Amino acid sequence: MYPFIRLAKEVWIHRKTPELPVTGTHVSHHRCWPQDLDGFLEMNNGRILTIFDLGRFGLARRVGLLRVLRQERWGLSMAGVSVRYRKRITPFTRFRMVSRAVGWDHRFFYIDQQIWIGEDCAVQALYRSAVVERGKLVDPGRVFAALGREEPSPPLPDWVGAWIEADATRPWPPEPVDPGDEGSERHTI
Repeated sequence: MYPFIRLAKEVWIHRKTPELPVTGTHVSHHRCWPQDLDGFLEMNNGRILTIFDLGRFGLARRVGLLRVLRQERWGLSMAGVSVRYRKRITPFTRFRMVSRAVGWDHRFFYIDQQIWIGEDCAVQALYRSAVVERGKLVDPGRVFAALGREEPSPPLPDWVGAWIEADATRPWPPEPVDPGDEGSERHTI
């Protein structure tokens, strides 16, 4: 289930935080609760991606994007993610999330998010995000015009450019895999 209560808490806590430049950094603080756990008693990897939503929501509000999305009736969509999990997040652990836009191109915005436990980075994710209108991508230049800003993208870090290039070689749609009759039974839950 989506953490609507946490989202409401984040909106309330950050309602008066100052606006940020487009490449500004939004920091939020969280805790791993029992409902976040998987069978190994650590924060579930899917829950981590959901918690990252909260950081992007806060970042989008602080750079003025949420206001523009409502005005223009645009949506925000994720178009890809690369994640590194490096440290377990165990029950009741407090952590801080850092969210920032590292740049954009003619189609997408690239968002770097990190979860830190003390001085250790537990998780880092690079998201490819898009503003959409009726199922079509909105050019970032149009988004900036609606924000009342004219900003060129800072140079994308080399590792982000390499990810973009590598991901472009991935076939889409993927080739269908026929499970055949490998002795597996099909079960519906």
